[in-house]
Amino acid sequence: MDETFLAMLDRNAGHADAFDDRFDGLEHEQHPEAVTVCCSDSRVLQDHLWGNDEPGRQFSCGNIGNRVVQRTEEGPRVSGDVLYPLAHTDTDVAVVVGHTGCGAVTATYDKLTDGSSEPPGIEHCLDLLAPGLEPGVDLLPDELAREDAVNHLVEYNVDRQVEFLMESEDVPESVQAVGAVYDFQDAYDGKRGEVHVINVDGETDPDALRERHPEIDSRVQRRWTY
Repeated sequence: MDETFLAMLDRNAGHADAFDDRFDGLEHEQHPEAVTVCCSDSRVLQDHLWGNDEPGRQFSCGNIGNRVVQRTEEGPRVSGDVLYPLAHTDTDVAVVVGHTGCGAVTATYDKLTDGSSEPPGIEHCLDLLAPGLEPGVDLLPDELAREDAVNHLVEYNVDRQVEFLMESEDVPESVQAVGAVYDFQDAYDGKRGEVHVINVDGETDPDALRERHPEIDSRVQRRWTY
């Protein structure tokens, strides 16, 4: 057995010791307060970034590019991973979390600008991101450095995912959709590891967001308005 997995089992033993009594009342049902969809990047510890260590509190989804879109026979629809808690567990907050330096956004940018390709499984994911990102590529300021272009598009992608949630007939109107960016590159003013709010229910203007939601004034920050 590979030593890496053996070490993982050892860490799980510690987890089980700490969590053994935290599942009381949750064995047969769940009612998480929020569903989050985050990029499945090893640098982004989705539950940890929210300080979440309580089973049942948060429904956590992950994929490359923090997508809420999936293909169905009826066309693009909200992914079942994200939709399930909104439809079945009384969850009424959906949070899309992008992150600086996103590899999926980078690969989609390369695909759209120079035709770069990836293995079929990755191409499938990029093809779900590309229709939303393509207009953003065209809007990028001229002579923007590659890293800055990617981080601009990280915001643009989060906006598109929030928009898709809000426009879906499958998502209850009572759901609040929030878009945010997790920063570990010092791309925003603040500490590495902070979450910066860039979109609430489709509103993307920082001044308007601060006025509507003064309680999050210090966490509202965007790199790009377009």
